[in-house]
Amino acid sequence: MTQPIIAILRGLTPAEAIPVGTALIEAGIDRMEVPLNSPDPLESIRLMATRFGGQATVGAGTVLSLPDVGRVADAGGRMIVSPDMNPEVIRETRRLGLESYPGVFTATECFRAIAAGATGLKLFPAGQAGPGLLQALRAVLPPEIPVYAVGGVGPQNFADWFAAGAQGFGIGTSLYRPGDTPEDVGARAREMVSALRSLA
Repeated sequence: MTQPIIAILRGLTPAEAIPVGTALIEAGIDRMEVPLNSPDPLESIRLMATRFGGQATVGAGTVLSLPDVGRVADAGGRMIVSPDMNPEVIRETRRLGLESYPGVFTATECFRAIAAGATGLKLFPAGQAGPGLLQALRAVLPPEIPVYAVGGVGPQNFADWFAAGAQGFGIGTSLYRPGDTPEDVGARAREMVSALRSLA
């Protein structure tokens, strides 16, 4: 069962890519980003995209430049996630046929991202924004544009964010920290999925 979670695998190494990816998919999480400030991120993306291409959407996070977008595409990534809202990065991402999730915090950033072609929006840092800000933004945003809350979100507040209009979540250290075993990641992923299913 696909869940509205993007797993943020910051610090993942190529040696961990397949075992960790397998643990996430088996738990029901099939969207994964490897931030580009991880060790050899393009190799991890290449390995995961090759192994899980038919099962999962694999991409990169912390993508800040046009050359980075091209490198991720060449590695087989299908999703570009950024902490900022750069229209040029969004347009290049979409030109290459990849999904684009730029970081936004204000109404101006949201609408500029949508105008540039963003697939969805990453409200970041969501913990500082709070569900109230998203609820206010949702009153004016196109309903078909998904918003993912990223930063400071988890099972304890999934319900609040859904009520405010979030379609999904980006989950980082609550799922994966460098050095975690695949078993640890799988156990946490199952807990997250269970928490989401309880809200359905």
